Amino acid sequence: MEQTFQSAYQEEEQRLNATIAEIDKQLDRLRGIEVYTGHDFTEQVLEAGREEKRQSLAKSLTAPYFGRLDFQGDRDKTPKPLYIGKIGVDHEEVGDQPMVIDWRAPIASVFYSFTGGDDPAAYEAPEGTIEGLVYLKRNLVIRKQILERVSDTYDRNSDQPAVSDEFLVYRLGENKDNKLRDIVSTIQAEQDKIIRAAKNTALIIQGVAGSGKTTVALHRLAYLLYQYKEQVTAEKMIIFAPNHMFLDYISDVLPELGVGDIQQNTFADWALKLLDLGLPLADASETLDYWFESEGGMPEVNDEVPGRFKGSIGFMNMIRSCLESMEGASVPEADFMPWEGAVLKRSMILHWFNEEYKPYPLAKRKERVMARIHRWVEMELKKSPSAAALKERKKKASQREKSYAGKWPKYEPLVLYKQMFKALKLQAGWPEELLEGIPDGVLKSTQKDLKKDVIREEDLPALLYIHYLLNDISSEQRFDHIVIDEAQDFSPFQVAVLDLFVKGHSFTILGDLSQGIHAYKGVHDWEELSSLFAAKQTAYFALTRSYRSTMEIIEFANRILEKGVNSDLLAVPVFRSGNPVRMIPYGGQAQKRLEDLRQGMHKLSSGEYRTVAILTRNLKDANELYEQLLPDVPELHLIDGKKQAYEGGLSVLPVYLSKGLEFDAVIVADADPQHYGASAWDAKLMYVGCTRALHELWLMHEGPVPEYLQNMHEDIAATGW
Repeated sequence: MEQTFQSAYQEEEQRLNATIAEIDKQLDRLRGIEVYTGHDFTEQVLEAGREEKRQSLAKSLTAPYFGRLDFQGDRDKTPKPLYIGKIGVDHEEVGDQPMVIDWRAPIASVFYSFTGGDDPAAYEAPEGTIEGLVYLKRNLVIRKQILERVSDTYDRNSDQPAVSDEFLVYRLGENKDNKLRDIVSTIQAEQDKIIRAAKNTALIIQGVAGSGKTTVALHRLAYLLYQYKEQVTAEKMIIFAPNHMFLDYISDVLPELGVGDIQQNTFADWALKLLDLGLPLADASETLDYWFESEGGMPEVNDEVPGRFKGSIGFMNMIRSCLESMEGASVPEADFMPWEGAVLKRSMILHWFNEEYKPYPLAKRKERVMARIHRWVEMELKKSPSAAALKERKKKASQREKSYAGKWPKYEPLVLYKQMFKALKLQAGWPEELLEGIPDGVLKSTQKDLKKDVIREEDLPALLYIHYLLNDISSEQRFDHIVIDEAQDFSPFQVAVLDLFVKGHSFTILGDLSQGIHAYKGVHDWEELSSLFAAKQTAYFALTRSYRSTMEIIEFANRILEKGVNSDLLAVPVFRSGNPVRMIPYGGQAQKRLEDLRQGMHKLSSGEYRTVAILTRNLKDANELYEQLLPDVPELHLIDGKKQAYEGGLSVLPVYLSKGLEFDAVIVADADPQHYGASAWDAKLMYVGCTRALHELWLMHEGPVPEYLQNMHEDIAATGW
């Protein structure tokens, strides 16, 4: 007999109250145990376990679970109700079924993968594949111990159709704050496959805007720590993100999932710390100005652009060839004479360098050889005929050892990099012919930079690779897993270098080629990255369903891709309808433009929307608009790439800094050909701006709009005030 909603609600409320009471009881008991602060190792381990339990129970107390799955496995006589939560909670009685099952547990995968139908469901358990029947799949919203919503997405005993999207649409309709949220209660089947993929694989995820790829990657980290707890640790995982503001934006997700201590950084900051160059990185604004400040279209991108060339595997191979050639000319030409009459033949030094210490990287080989020479000197000193001779020989030997060491190449990444670009005198034996493949523009601009000790972000992969070839990598520097977000902006050389720093090619590489607005340094096709790995070491996933924006916004953005980018990487919207996209012309005067933007922001923020952004074509426009609006909108925030945190509320920022962020409502300012040209890269920039909006999108412009936005007014509310 079909269960009524009221009885289902009452049943779940009773179950929730019982669960909270049990968690309370366990928490009180653990808090009643005096915290051990002594030095006994066994007691310290026991106390650490108790503290971990205290923290997990405390987190579970406000919202113990979010889903229910009634499942009858092939070894069960009847269906069992299983409650799924962020953190597993056991009954205190040994042997009882868990009170709450951790979302990462094998059986919980059925909750995410099952989408309806009468066929059996299955999951992979340690003992093998378990098959069974799903009788009920129920979503629950619990906030502060109060049951707010009960939604059945499947009921085998009901003749009503499954409504799997109803709960998802409800959660997606909620307004945005200044932090990314976890999606543990709404993980979809295609996302769950990525989260639970095997560890030693380089996953490449092409995800359309709003497909949840960043959140999926964060949940994957939590899953790997749960599933491979004996092989990986949080401290040995790292997330590379485009900037620190984005890192702050995603910072709440992992703690909400009960995971801490995972490293989070930008590639540039991590590389600079590792290299310890003693030089700051050049301000990236100069590069950004060149590519984004120009109005009417982006400059042409080709493989001779410094970022593209220095990010290529060809450049990586060139560096390796240079260092291999230099290796043969490392040992000074002459024999070593610590004093007259004592000679260490160069042939012996070559034997040590080329054979005995061959397994060591160059810098360590030099150290070993110099240590071996010093030991030889000490043995020779023992043959001194007198104390006076010994003293004299010691003094000469010390001076000549130091002089001899100075004749070797200086094994420092920046020194060798400068030599490679001829910024300093070429080392003897340096393969000058190998450098002929460097484009003239790249060569001259880099020589100019290096003479002034200017290091740019595009130089970091090369410097890291030279560091690796000289010193190798210590176990402390090697990661268990690496996440690369916005990976379309990474170069193949960057990823190849990072592969040296991770065990088993364990990557989660995610991005969207349609948002590849940094084409001057990033990849243009995922094959540029997948080709770095053997076929069995990589896997490709495409996330085409967009959960961020309304159908109207997604369909509008898709047409930008079709008309402006000529791309087929289109998003499939969730059925969540909203207001039409609005294209609003300014009043025709500069002051009217400012007034229209001010009124637009006020109108959007005066309702239920909590986050509203005006996106400009470049940073110059954002700065000017911020100064003009601030007197009337004192709560306005400027996002200029220097901030460490996204503060929510009202913001103005250049569109290229909006990647990865999302807002309840977005105004794209100056949506005209003077600011957005006809190139595919400009259309991608417009696409990025439009797909930041969750609920409302307005494009404001003076005169005509770019060609790829023309003739779209038929389905759009083209209204002014």
